[in-house]
Amino acid sequence: MTPLATAASRVHEISMNLLNDIEWRVSTQQIAYPEALAEMESRNAAVQAGEQKELIWLLEHPPLYTAGTSSDPTELLSQEFPVFETGRGGRHTYHGPGQRVGYVILNLKKRKSDVRGFVHAVEAWVIAALAECRITARAVDGRVGIWCDTPDGQEAKIGAIGIRIRKWVTMHGFSVNIDPDLSHFAGIIPCGISEYPVTSMKQLGIAIKLQEFDEALYKTADAFLSAID
Repeated sequence: MTPLATAASRVHEISMNLLNDIEWRVSTQQIAYPEALAEMESRNAAVQAGEQKELIWLLEHPPLYTAGTSSDPTELLSQEFPVFETGRGGRHTYHGPGQRVGYVILNLKKRKSDVRGFVHAVEAWVIAALAECRITARAVDGRVGIWCDTPDGQEAKIGAIGIRIRKWVTMHGFSVNIDPDLSHFAGIIPCGISEYPVTSMKQLGIAIKLQEFDEALYKTADAFLSAID
C-alpha cells in the first residue's frame, strides 16, 4: 500500500483541481510526520516521472520538531517532542496543532527554473494570504521566515519557509501559526533566530479557523502560480 493510500484510509481528503491541473488537498486530521515525508518523496518521484499531478497539500501535524540540513544540535533545547531529520533547507522548526502546514510539490521544469524566485514566490503567497486575514506581514532580507509586528510594536515571526528541490521538483513548503501552543517553540531556537519571538494569528487578535486560512491561501494561489510560470 502506498503512503497516499495509507493516509487516505484514515484521513478524509478534500481534493480539487487548481490552476494547471494541480491537486489541492486538505487533510482534516493530523498527519504523522514520517507518513507525510514518505508521501512527499513518493509524489516528488511520481511528478518527476510524469505519473501523477503536482500537489499542494494543507495539513496539521501532532507536536514535533524537525531538523533541516543546516540545523545545529545546540539549538534543540528540549526533547519533549519527537525530532525528525528532514532534507529541507533551514534549521529547527516546530510543527503542531493549530498551525497550518503547506507542502508544495511542483515541477519547476514546467515553469521558471529559479530556486530563489520560487522561495520568494512562496513567501509572497503566504504574505498575501495573511493580508486576506487582516494581518500585515513581510519577508526580511537575511532573516528566514514571515514576519509581522505585535500590538506593542515588537517584530515577531508568524511563519516559516523550508524548501527542498529534487531534479527541479519541489518538496516541503511553509507553516503559519494560526493558534498553536506558542510555549512549544521554547524547545528550540526557531530557525536559529533567538533575538525575536514567535507569534500567532490568535495572539495578534485574529481568531480564525484553519479552514478560513485555507480559503485565503486558495484565493491567492493563482497569483503565486503566475509568479513562477
